[in-house]
Amino acid sequence: MKSGSNLERVITAGQFAVTAEIGPPMDANPEVVIEKAKVLKGYADAFNITDCQTAVVRISSIAAAVLVLREGLEPVMQMTCRDRNRIAIQADLLGAAALGLKNCLCIAGDHQSFSAAGRLKGHPGAKNVYDVDSIQLVNILKIMRDEGRQQGGDPLKTRPQFFIGAAWTPLGDPIEFRPIRLGKKAKAGADFIQTQGIFDVEAFARQMEKVRNLGLHEQTAILGGIIVPRSMMMMKYMNQNVAGVSIPEKLIARMAKAKESAGADKEKAKQLQEEEGTKLAVELIEQVRAIPGIKGVHVQAIEWETQIPEIVKRAGLYPRPSAPA
Repeated sequence: MKSGSNLERVITAGQFAVTAEIGPPMDANPEVVIEKAKVLKGYADAFNITDCQTAVVRISSIAAAVLVLREGLEPVMQMTCRDRNRIAIQADLLGAAALGLKNCLCIAGDHQSFSAAGRLKGHPGAKNVYDVDSIQLVNILKIMRDEGRQQGGDPLKTRPQFFIGAAWTPLGDPIEFRPIRLGKKAKAGADFIQTQGIFDVEAFARQMEKVRNLGLHEQTAILGGIIVPRSMMMMKYMNQNVAGVSIPEKLIARMAKAKESAGADKEKAKQLQEEEGTKLAVELIEQVRAIPGIKGVHVQAIEWETQIPEIVKRAGLYPRPSAPA
């Protein structure tokens, strides 16, 4: 075992893994994270703690991960390249390991211009760092864990024992390059991969065929990303603005039909769209699970974490298995 984390044990045992996402709040209230943890406990094998997603200031991923850990859940701390140079990154990784964290997802991070979306002012003028990219970050963590040295060469007496994760956007442009980029992350040391949200399952299946032909599904555990759509407008926004998210028109039409069936009743329209979104998420889980080479799913119910238990149950993924020690 590389880390001894529950997620690693589940995947190593050949069980279908489930991870879910917890978004920290934009203020210093720990109860928001704690309440989400209580709702989600037992419904996934590990829980991603986002690192200032959409470049909006929130409770840090490390702090929120420790709060989740105290509630008996296993966190997957996210670490972005956007906000830290290699010194700060490695310092945070050592600190996270010292606090008992065992999983880390290495990502580039949303561009700071995203922070001004919608009603938020954000920090669109903030300077990004990107001292290293996400592939280099994966390799830095692997060297710290497996070779016992910092990126600069200094030795580590006590190594951080992380199960190392990375993100993959299988349907991003240029699409033909995506399997190659996945291969680079696997070679750099990614133990598991969480993909961008998948709606076009047929296109994703074609990408997975290329992945299998390259043998990458045997080098790293791929977890298909499932974003839970809450409304027609959310689906249209993601389809138009979120890189790598491609939503077939027939799925948007399904949500539109649910909304229209409520007539002028706004509350009913909201409820019907949320129910349709839940059904769609369950269907996507089932379809993605059937693709050879997929080792699990990563469920993202953005600011709607309370719906994850229902989705996991409907998908037949509850109760979660007890991974062998």
